[in-house]
Amino acid sequence: MEKNDWVIPTYHIYIEPSKYMEMKRDVWSEEPTHANFIYEKLKYSIGIVYRGYHIRKARKKSYNIQFVQPRSWQGAREIHLNAEYNDPSLMRSKLSFEFFDAIGVLSPQASYVQLILNGKFEGVYLQLESVDENYLKRRNLPLGAIFYATNDDANFSLITPEETYKKKLDAGYKQKTGTKSDHEFLCELIYKINTVPKAEFSNSIIHYMDINKYLLWLAGVMCTQNYDGFNQNYALYRNGETGLFEMIPWDYDATWGRDIHGEEMEHDYVPIKGYNTLTARILDVPYFRHIYKQILEEVIDTRFNVDFLEPRIVNLNRSIRPYVENDPYIKKKLRIYDREIDYILDYVMKRNQYLKEHLMDLK
Repeated sequence: MEKNDWVIPTYHIYIEPSKYMEMKRDVWSEEPTHANFIYEKLKYSIGIVYRGYHIRKARKKSYNIQFVQPRSWQGAREIHLNAEYNDPSLMRSKLSFEFFDAIGVLSPQASYVQLILNGKFEGVYLQLESVDENYLKRRNLPLGAIFYATNDDANFSLITPEETYKKKLDAGYKQKTGTKSDHEFLCELIYKINTVPKAEFSNSIIHYMDINKYLLWLAGVMCTQNYDGFNQNYALYRNGETGLFEMIPWDYDATWGRDIHGEEMEHDYVPIKGYNTLTARILDVPYFRHIYKQILEEVIDTRFNVDFLEPRIVNLNRSIRPYVENDPYIKKKLRIYDREIDYILDYVMKRNQYLKEHLMDLK
């Protein structure tokens, strides 16, 4: 291997064959299956379940792993192994999280591993850090509530994407940590977003959301162009000290010029003002819109450009390529994998120019 190549760890998972067959028969089951996880000759009892939505029927599956005995591994109670099956580069999620981190947005750590399941080599996976209380502790952040946006009902509206009224204010969310009062606060947030008059909105929303951090997150979504990121693919963290919500990105493989199916997404697909009810209401306030314009300008100039991103993209591609060559789901598509460097950089150049040209829309 070249000097810049990483040493990627290998995980072994063993599932009783009959239980594994049950898993494969019902890919939509949310009930974890008992299995054994082995790493560096140490064995852990785990619960394993398929994860994701669009990719559950893909040949290469993604998994959620919960540690049972002992109850944690390397400080984590659970981890996520993403197949990144529809991303021909295998690096869009990792590149996204590193990009968000570079601009100052909370984001999960991501690292590559190799998976052997019941003796069969399943290839390269992206291990995602679970966003929970351990996530906060590792960053010395105030403990607080965390809500996962599990589907596109988490659009900060009273109406679903199918244009029907929601039965519950918290539709689309799953509470990971926190109290009943945190849950009530979330419901109050959704209610206020949709009912507070325009003249009162700017003074009301600052008691619920950290606006500057929301706008920084919005700038990150705008650059990576995660269309689903407005209605799901995020977690809400209620900071225990400020009492305000912050956004944490999640599941970012459909980015950098590709959609959820891995197909081309035009560089101008997502408008500069984004989507969802909360974004629309915040950007309807001239002062907030001005802050957003300043944040986006700085991000474009300093981080979202070819000069900053090219060495990171090239290094990421070359570091995992020796492992990708052996991945049974990718090794026959290496020509496509190699072309992704130029594809992503072309997207960055075009998206950067599009955003610059549309900054005037934020005046």
